[in-house]
Amino acid sequence: MTSRLAVDIGGTFTDIAIETGNSASELFTCKVLTTTRAPEEGVFNGVRLALGETGLSPGDFSLVIHGTTLATNAIIERKGVRAAMIVTAGFRDAVEIGTESRFEQYDIFMDKPPPLVPRDHRFDIEERIDASGNILIPLDEEAVGALSQDLIRENIESVAIGLLHAYTNPRHERRIAEILSNALPNISISLSSEVCSCFSDLP
Repeated sequence: MTSRLAVDIGGTFTDIAIETGNSASELFTCKVLTTTRAPEEGVFNGVRLALGETGLSPGDFSLVIHGTTLATNAIIERKGVRAAMIVTAGFRDAVEIGTESRFEQYDIFMDKPPPLVPRDHRFDIEERIDASGNILIPLDEEAVGALSQDLIRENIESVAIGLLHAYTNPRHERRIAEILSNALPNISISLSSEVCSCFSDLP
């Protein structure tokens, strides 16, 4: 027998849905409280409850689907950690300026929502890679080392690194992450090149 399990972690509740693999294809659902500090605990609580009610075991599932609104909620409610952003020199304000695409194209009085990372937590570093992945300006590693002290002083807990054309060559992003990790071992670091991974893996 093969059944399917779906889990959705919300801000308040975690929902569990099981579609049994028998001929009647029954649907069982249950809801448990989300454990905010450790969301996986709520998932385990809900799955244990569901398995007890249906008599199924983990080996009965051919598919497990997971969804969550936790990240969306954190962005909307602006409840995230103190974050910083590191970009190519000259592009510090690009995230705030945006593009010509606006949700109110002709409203010149529109109030744009403030960016998730405020300007004083956005830092630009001297480096440049072109669209083909060629290094035009080497990474200023000394500046990155000095920047780590600014991050400590500002009590930054998470850093997003988004360098120009890093999707074609992630070398500079990876090096920045390495330097920061050595200086701030407990900081969370995200690289744009890992999200936009259309480059072939480099040694």
